Amino acid sequence: MNMPKYGINSATPEDWNKLRREHPAIEKPSIILERQDEDMVNSPTHYASGSVECIDAIKASMTTDAFKGYLRGSILKYIWRMFYKGKPLQDAEKAQWYLTKLISEVEVEATKD
Repeated sequence: MNMPKYGINSATPEDWNKLRREHPAIEKPSIILERQDEDMVNSPTHYASGSVECIDAIKASMTTDAFKGYLRGSILKYIWRMFYKGKPLQDAEKAQWYLTKLISEVEVEATKD
């Protein structure tokens, strides 16, 4: 007996049309993907919780050396993928932000000596 094979690759156009009728797409035009007035490099809103910035919480959770390592890793991450995400300038600016933060940390450490 030859049983019909069912799966996504065996669906016919009629199957897809039936599926679209039975399960219409849910439209959500109120979703904002990226606010135009938001600074996505220096202070994106998704990196703050109340008055606490994520970077400050990360720093508080680590030793000074660990935090500098985190900053170095973030620099590398943004440089590494800057040409693959579609926003190379923004990724270069983010890498620069982390580099500036790292330089600041090194300067603070140098003044302690």
